[in-house]
Amino acid sequence: MSTYPWLTTLGLLPLIGSIVVALLPKSKPTLAKQVSLVVSGAVLALTIAMALQFDGASKQPFQFVESYPWIPSFGISYSVGVDGIGLVLVALAATLVPIVILAGWRDIEGDQESEGSVKGYFALILALEALMIGVFAATDVFLFYVFFEVMLIPVYFMIGRYGGPQRSYAAIKFLLYSLLGGLFMLASLIGLYVVSARELGSGTFDFLSLVGLEMDPNTQKMLFLGFFFAFAIKAPLWPFHTWLPDAAAQSKPGTSVLLIGVLDKVGTFGMIRYCLPIFPSASEFYAPVVIGMALIGIFYGAYVALTAQDMRRLFAYSSMSHFGFIALGIFVFTSSGQSGSVVYMVAHGLSTAALFLTAGFLMSRRRNSALISDYGGVNKVAPVLAGFFLVAALSSLALPGLVSFVGEFLVLLGAFERYLWVGALGTLGIVITAAYVLRLYQKSMTGPANPSVEGMTDLKGREITALVPIAALSITLGLYPAPLLNVINPAVDWTMNTISAVDPEPVVSSDGSQP
Repeated sequence: MSTYPWLTTLGLLPLIGSIVVALLPKSKPTLAKQVSLVVSGAVLALTIAMALQFDGASKQPFQFVESYPWIPSFGISYSVGVDGIGLVLVALAATLVPIVILAGWRDIEGDQESEGSVKGYFALILALEALMIGVFAATDVFLFYVFFEVMLIPVYFMIGRYGGPQRSYAAIKFLLYSLLGGLFMLASLIGLYVVSARELGSGTFDFLSLVGLEMDPNTQKMLFLGFFFAFAIKAPLWPFHTWLPDAAAQSKPGTSVLLIGVLDKVGTFGMIRYCLPIFPSASEFYAPVVIGMALIGIFYGAYVALTAQDMRRLFAYSSMSHFGFIALGIFVFTSSGQSGSVVYMVAHGLSTAALFLTAGFLMSRRRNSALISDYGGVNKVAPVLAGFFLVAALSSLALPGLVSFVGEFLVLLGAFERYLWVGALGTLGIVITAAYVLRLYQKSMTGPANPSVEGMTDLKGREITALVPIAALSITLGLYPAPLLNVINPAVDWTMNTISAVDPEPVVSSDGSQP
């Protein structure tokens, strides 16, 4: 395998690009956007080149591994590597960043209320991309924690300096919730270091060294809670979700895409990467509680989305419901459920991007209103926009033929395999999802044209160019998910073997048929 430092290169390139953009003169906003787009495009190209060298048949838990001492006295190192799960999430981030830059080309220009500059916004996007790649690639738990916390900084400024009228409140609420979760994780990290020092003779934060570490059951349960609490806030799961609607409602569309489409995946990624392998017995002990939270989140998020009048809040609560499905798939401890959860993460990132960007284009062509009641009959005056909005809406409700259906189907299949009643309840949540998605499309896009949308122009070349890759990926991976599953499944198998989880045997009746 190539010894080229792929992951370090992928992390450094957008970081250097961010510094370059920040140093550009304010009088050249177009140049700042052009440099940002070129850098993010280069990151995507390198990610594709790296992915083509990924060996799906490898028995190693991580590939493209790099490790260098950082703080040796505390067993901390700069260690990175990816398995199939990390690879697809790095690829998701690398795909969405250039799309966000292209779609948000004019989001900051002319914004008199913004305290920042055009170059500042795009520099923050590139800095965030570097941190997102780092958090999905870290194999040293302390390094993961550093990326986990530092990436709050660019998001805070992207909301607080470039958001809506209530941006300061939304940014502070997001930061306080996230910092609180980070403090719990830090406490568990210290406890994990103490346990590793006692059991191994010297403290370490190396992920593979911590897997299989002998721990007292009560200690393991306490340390699990510190990690899980931080991940549940980040995801967000019910009842730790209350920061999300405010952040989504006050952010620029591009910020919402990166926040909900990529950053929130760190929570569910952390559950499957760290909680399960390091704390297997605690994960099993708390699984019923997490499944209960996931089911409540599915229904609560869908119900609030059904009654929401603000599009952006509807998308936020819809995402909360979808994260319930993802957490459900992780904690039913089946191969189908966990593979489905990872596919669902990718699918949700794409559908969220499509929804927020299309809605952003819609609002920018009127009076920046997010109220559903202010629209109607858009398909008569902007049929291309309405068409992309339909694809985004159908992806959100997991229509067969789209990649979201693959993820949702596998999650529910895994749930049925382990707990019949859990699978049945999860399936009922799909009905409410269909109701709020169809209601949204009907009220905003169909029917008589609202007088306020008359004269609205349709999408133009740049906007169509930004949306086409999302729609194409959603359809292509929905019709042919094998490339995605072939990368994900070996990583899921490794996790299942590590935690000694076994898929349930099919129940067969006395006559040999399956009931």
